[in-house]
Amino acid sequence: MNVGFIGIGSMGSLLVDTFIGSGALKPSQITASNRTYSKAIALADRHPGLQAVPSNRDAVIDQDVIFLCIKPMEFKAVLDQILDVVLPHQLVISITSPVLLEQLEDALNCKIAKVIPSITNNMCSGVTLCMYGNRMTDADIIRLNGLLSYISEPLPIDEQHQRVVSDLSSCGPAIMAFLLQRFIDAAVEETGLPRDQARVVASEMLLGTGQLLTAGGMTPEELQSRVCVPGGITAQAIALLNNELDCVFNRLIRVTHAKYEEDLDRVSVSLYGKEVNGP
Repeated sequence: MNVGFIGIGSMGSLLVDTFIGSGALKPSQITASNRTYSKAIALADRHPGLQAVPSNRDAVIDQDVIFLCIKPMEFKAVLDQILDVVLPHQLVISITSPVLLEQLEDALNCKIAKVIPSITNNMCSGVTLCMYGNRMTDADIIRLNGLLSYISEPLPIDEQHQRVVSDLSSCGPAIMAFLLQRFIDAAVEETGLPRDQARVVASEMLLGTGQLLTAGGMTPEELQSRVCVPGGITAQAIALLNNELDCVFNRLIRVTHAKYEEDLDRVSVSLYGKEVNGP
């Protein structure tokens, strides 16, 4: 399998590094382009055998699979550049949520999929959200899921749910890390505990908690009930959080959805000259 990458920013380079590190792909199977060509050269230097190319068209030609790891407002220009070199048997995969499968299928005469990776994939963990276009066959889905399974658990979802599931899978690591950071800060400020020690203890706690909720088979509710002794210290802490965080995550989801709707409209205007729900 030959795989092209258009865009090797934060997530594009993470995917390349992890596919190679996991053994899913050899560097010689990968061709990469980037708006700043020097970044593609640096990636090739890091992975001898990987081919850096100066144009996006070159990252498409002779590839079986092409990942589009670009920002929403870059899609119109990139699609125009590659339109006449994409072939029907090729699979083009977008990792950008506000660009819809229907829009990609309108623009390109090939097989289309959309995947939403997570920073947790860098540790060959977490899920990758998968959405498949109408031209994909069962064999195409098996091939794509097989590739992604090296670095994650491929999770098929309905495109209409991608934003909220992305909140959990892709935004979630940053949100949990923020909460952990604030927990660590408070422990240090209130008690003088060395920050490095607090960070190690809290990080190992989060790792173990994740394992209990996955391999351990516990639900969040069961884990809380196992730790919270009625009238005990943890119960007091949970009661405080329950009061202070009331509706915080509801508001968080409303904020992410509002931004997503804004991005949908911006992409639609860029591609078609009108908003998603416009005239």
